[in-house]
Amino acid sequence: MAEKKYILSKEVAEKKLRRMALQVAEQNYEELQLVLIGIKEHGLVIAQKICTYLKDVFNGEVIVVELSLNKKKPAGVTLYPVIDFNGKAILLIDDVANSGSTMLYALKPLLEAYPKKIQTLSLVERTHKSFPIHVDYVGISISTTLDEHIYVEVEGGEVGGAWMEAPEANVTDFEA
Repeated sequence: MAEKKYILSKEVAEKKLRRMALQVAEQNYEELQLVLIGIKEHGLVIAQKICTYLKDVFNGEVIVVELSLNKKKPAGVTLYPVIDFNGKAILLIDDVANSGSTMLYALKPLLEAYPKKIQTLSLVERTHKSFPIHVDYVGISISTTLDEHIYVEVEGGEVGGAWMEAPEANVTDFEA
């Protein structure tokens, strides 16, 4: 079994979520309404946490929308509740931005409308993207190898931290 390497504790993750909420409020202070779209499962929990923190610092209305898609084969995207995105400021949220493909496919239903602007937020961003996605609000950006995987722990609606799984070393014994 590969070893867990924690990159964010629960306490540090909470501080980063609060900081990102402040940044979101600052960058969207003129908006009357902000739509947070959380990519299910963990992105939705992060969206709900950001919403909670925004209530203290953002004067406009905040709406949380759940987005579901198969991350392996993202052909169909489901939104709940279904709302009109025309003219809205949207914040697309996921736990980890890996290749950028999940966020790219999540944009599809948004591009069928005419939103005012779309921003992105991720608690953890990996630095090698395969798709042209820029994350506007980042908790932590980390360089990894393609073999390493990052996981955000979520339990009971709370972010418990983030860890990286490094592959075990593949050591071959050679005889002389």
